[in-house]
Amino acid sequence: MKKTFEIQQLVRASLLIALGILLPQAFHGIKEAGPIFLPMHIPVLLGGFFVNPIIALLIGVITPILSHLITGMPPIPFLYVMMLELGAYGFFTSLLYKHTKKNVYLSLVLSMLIGRVVNIVGNYVVLHMILGRPFKLPVVATGLFVKGLPGIAIQLVLIPLIVFGVNRALKGRVGRFEG
Repeated sequence: MKKTFEIQQLVRASLLIALGILLPQAFHGIKEAGPIFLPMHIPVLLGGFFVNPIIALLIGVITPILSHLITGMPPIPFLYVMMLELGAYGFFTSLLYKHTKKNVYLSLVLSMLIGRVVNIVGNYVVLHMILGRPFKLPVVATGLFVKGLPGIAIQLVLIPLIVFGVNRALKGRVGRFEG
């Protein structure tokens, strides 16, 4: 039984990682589409609802690495920031979902905020401490919260619909999508 559960977790993670690589390609033709629509975030956040916290963390770390190796996006040094941010999304979504008695909205919003804080800290470390460039919090925050507003809106609408839909479709079946 435990081995079947572990295999299910790995299959789900593999599918979400693949989606995390393919979905951004659908936006590739639109200038600045990644920071606006945040397509790589969607599969990682979904992973938090469908796998355990460690596997969700790995989805968040592995997805941008593989995407970079296959497509060159995200570029270095921002690859490292995205690994931290998406890893935080996956881990905290999964952890919060389990600890808030499966409250999808609360888990999603809190993990999105935590991920943004991790992104800000990551940008500070990469831009200022490693590259020696000036770090401007208003510029970084504007990019995360204002420029990314369409993507945030998509996440807040689409992800709960998918989670509720998948859980409803599989309700009462063996292998229900709960990490």
